[in-house]
Order: sequence, then structure tokens, then C-alpha cells
Amino acid sequence: GRRRRVPGRLAGNARTAPMPLRIDPDLTPRRLAPLLERLFELSAAKILDLEKTWRPRTGAPVFTVRGRYTARGWTEWTQGFQYGAALLQFDATGERRFLELGRRATLQRLAPHLTHTGVHDHGFNNVSTYGNLLRLAREGRFAAGASESELYALALRVSGAVQAARWTRLADGTGFIHSFNGPHSLFVDTLRTCRVLALAHQLGHALMGEQEARISLLRRLVEHAHNTARYNVYYGAGRDAWDVPGRVAHEAIFNVTSGVFRCPNSQQGWSPFSTWTRGLAWALCGFAELLEYLAAGGARLRRELALEFADRPDLTPARIEAAWRRAALVTADFYLAHCCADGIPMWDTGAPNLHRLPADYPERPADPFNAWEPVDSSAAAIAAQGLWRLGNYLRGKAAGRPVAEGPTAIPAHPSSAAGARHTASGLRTPASRYQAAALTIARTLFSEPYLSTHPKHQGLILHSVYHRPNGWDYVAPGQKVPNGESSMWGDYHARELALLLLRAARGAPYLKFFLD
Repeated sequence: GRRRRVPGRLAGNARTAPMPLRIDPDLTPRRLAPLLERLFELSAAKILDLEKTWRPRTGAPVFTVRGRYTARGWTEWTQGFQYGAALLQFDATGERRFLELGRRATLQRLAPHLTHTGVHDHGFNNVSTYGNLLRLAREGRFAAGASESELYALALRVSGAVQAARWTRLADGTGFIHSFNGPHSLFVDTLRTCRVLALAHQLGHALMGEQEARISLLRRLVEHAHNTARYNVYYGAGRDAWDVPGRVAHEAIFNVTSGVFRCPNSQQGWSPFSTWTRGLAWALCGFAELLEYLAAGGARLRRELALEFADRPDLTPARIEAAWRRAALVTADFYLAHCCADGIPMWDTGAPNLHRLPADYPERPADPFNAWEPVDSSAAAIAAQGLWRLGNYLRGKAAGRPVAEGPTAIPAHPSSAAGARHTASGLRTPASRYQAAALTIARTLFSEPYLSTHPKHQGLILHSVYHRPNGWDYVAPGQKVPNGESSMWGDYHARELALLLLRAARGAPYLKFFLD
């Protein structure tokens, strides 16, 4: 039957609501290894097919139409995913041709992204390419040589500074990196671009301003994350009539004259008062990996933060970590309360035709072929990585070890019907629940109908959507909503998730963006 929205799913506390995701508490990375290896087997041919057929003059590939990648002239924010995918493939398989593909393309085609002053996407393009190359070189995965490694480091220094220069100052003296919409606009997805500021800071760089002002990239990273947590994430504090814990606004709008917050907004979601689930996933993943960065930095990073924010008692190291942790936890719980039983979410929690779906649709596996609203597999790939990283951070804090070491596997727990809810008897800690949830979502994504097994389809993960309000997603004949297509960010983040788990299964070093 048809239904009105289930009470408590959009109004109520997500942290105490039932969890639709049916967690399998017995999963470990090692048990998923066959799926992870199969994914990279399929991935290899798709990377090579795209490299053979793509014409760079048309722009960057964005999403598929009838199974073939196409461009979309908005910004070239996905080019780093195209070539970063080859580097992840090399990391997972050791096949040298993918290293050479990614290295050659990065040097030939990514330079314009280093000095692009008009976008908020530096972390996507440049950490996925130059960042992966520097990481692999420092891990000894290939012989880069001192000059080549320094080239990658220089690229990241430049990118971090250029990104940090795109700055809006707020009334309280803090600020944020504004989106390509202009200085009034704070996007939630920009949180993940902060990785490039962290790397540039670790490499000893700063942004130089007027009269030789030295502007700290660490400070700008922290302030941006601070304001994302304040204005894009909701905590049930009554900011508006739909303020529920974990709701995320794609965009926060500010008066640029006064520096005062005005309202939430959404470019790619249904409304400012519902949650676009990919934006939710960006927040979850972004805060989780920043928590890993903060924890791994230890006493030295905390001393840096204390000195940098000596003028701001509201931004002590302890308060910074508490704010990021709160944002990560509340978005994680909201995701788990609003995805479907297999971990795949609808594209927006307030999508206008959700009421036409069966009343119990959240308690069922997601149906990408339903006639009313699309799912978004790319949101699931991003969120699963965030859940794994959040669990890693919490485990590290509980054990008193540097979180970048990470666990190789979560303990297996007895199966229990109660394992599908927060109070699962076999999943006694938040860390174990989040990591078991990540593994459960990964199993869904890396199996059909989400894994793209057809050799002529260039995408790796099916049923991703891009911009539903603009109508940019392809709707196949006989279908009423977009499905069956892939996106560059969905495919890249699926590979990144798979590599994160594959390294855990192999007992290899923990996959992280920052330097040791």
C-alpha cells in the first residue's frame, strides 16, 4: 500500500530510531575478500576501456548514458577520479600499467586543477591523483625518486593554498571555503576538499597574503570544518521546524556583507529541509577522516592547534575534536536510520514520491527499478567508507593507539535477529556497529544488481544519480526514474572503499590521505 511518511524517520531522534539496515555481524574484510578481488577484476577492463575511448577535449567524464561515460559542462570536478581510479587499481593489484596510466595522465592533464581559483573541488581532483602518487611513493610501492616525489608534494602545496584562498569571512571572525556558487555559499561536500589543506600544511606550506601575511592552512581547515558542523549539520536543537539530529543541508547561505547565516539551501537535493543523501555521505566521510587525521597527529598536532587558536577559547583542540565527533556520530546514525535494509539510500529523504512506495520500503532491500524515486548507490559507497573510518577512530580512541594503524578485521559476532538494530547483542560498541554496517553496505554494493558486470558498460557501480532536480540523469526507455547508470565519483569511491577493506583483509598498512 501507499503511505504517509513514517513518523520518526524525518521527525524524531535518529540515534534512538530503529535501524533499517540489516547488519550482518559475521562479516569481516577477509570474508569479503572474494567480492573485493572480483570488483578489481571488473574494474581493470573498465578503466582501460574508458582510457581507450575517451576524448579529453570533450572535458571530464561525469556519468554514463546507456552505459557509456559522457561529459557534463558544469565544472571539471571528476577528472581526478578518472585518473585516480587507475592509481587505486595499481594499489590493489600491483599491475604496473595502471600506475603508468595514472602517473602519465596526472602530469599531462591535471596541472590546470592546481591553480583553479573558481572551484571548491581541489581535494577531489588533486588528492585523488597527486595525493595518491605521493602516498604510493612514500610507501615504497614504486621508485619515484626524490625529484618526482617533490613534484607531487609541490603540487599539493600549491593546491592547498589556492583552495584556502577561496575564503568567506563570517561575523565571528572565522570563515569557510565558498563553493563555485559564490562567497555566500557553503557546500557540505567541500568538507572532503579539506584533505588538500591538511596535506599542504603537513608539507610545511602556508597561504601568503597581502603585506606578507602568512595564513595558516591548518587554521582554515579547522574553521571550515567548524562552520560546516555548525551550519550544514543539524542536531535537534530547534534551528527550524525540521531540525532533527543528523539532517544535513547541502548548502548554507550567508549574508556576505554582515557575515551572518541566513538559511539552508539545496542545489542537488529535493529541498533545504530534507536531506540529500550524497550530501549526508560527504559529511559522514569527511568528518570521520578528519577525526582520523586529528587523532593520528597526536600531541604534536594538538600543540599546533592550541597555539593557532590561542585567541579562540571556543576552538581548543578538545572542543574541535568534540564538534567533529558529534557531527560524525549524528550523521552516521541518521544514515543508518534512513537507508534501506541493504544499506542503499533513496536519493533524498524528502523526495516527493516516497509516499508512493510500499509503507515498509525502508525495511526491504532498496529497489533501484521502482517507478517513483531513484536510489543513489554513490551515496552508499561514500557513507560506507565514512562508517568504517568512524569505527576505526572510535576503536583507536578506546584502545589508546594511533588510529591510522587501524584494525585488520572486526571480530566475528554470533548472528542475531537483534543485529539489525542499534541494540544488537552481538555488536556491543559503536565502533563494531559502524564497521559491521560498512561491511554490510559494501557487500551490497559489490554484488549485483549494483556491481556492473556487463563488459560494454563503462561504469563499475550501477544506480548512481547526479542532479535529480536539473533532470541531468538518463532515464532509460520503459523506466520512470534514473537507474542502471554510473558516475565517476561513485565508481572512484567504490574502488576507494574496496581498497580500504582489501588492505584490511591483507593486513596491509591502513589507507589514509594524510602523511605519517
